[in-house]
Amino acid sequence: KVMFSFRRLQVYNDARVLVKDVYVMMQSFPKEEKYSLCDQLRRSSVSVPANIAEGMGRRSKKEQIHFLEIAFGSLMETFCHIEIAKDLGYITEEQLKEKEKQIEIISKRLSKLTSSIENSITK
Repeated sequence: KVMFSFRRLQVYNDARVLVKDVYVMMQSFPKEEKYSLCDQLRRSSVSVPANIAEGMGRRSKKEQIHFLEIAFGSLMETFCHIEIAKDLGYITEEQLKEKEKQIEIISKRLSKLTSSIENSITK
């Protein structure tokens, strides 16, 4: 069970919910976006929980931090794509604000997890 310990992390589970929500949100996008914005959104959002899982599966604390930093970058990329979707009229301002709150929570949890790993190195 230790092998899958990342599944107990709230940030990992929050990131999985974000992926599901992004997939649902994209269902209303125009068909011509299927291979452009949707593809980018799919990849960046899925990258968040995937990198959390991969990082927490590493033995080295530095590698764990590295993958959490990649997850954070993918999270920011996801938000950028969602903002672009709003700019293009594919989602409402309300949907954007909702995703922004969700991403902010994940961002804070990722930062706390990274800091806790960093602190365990210096002790």
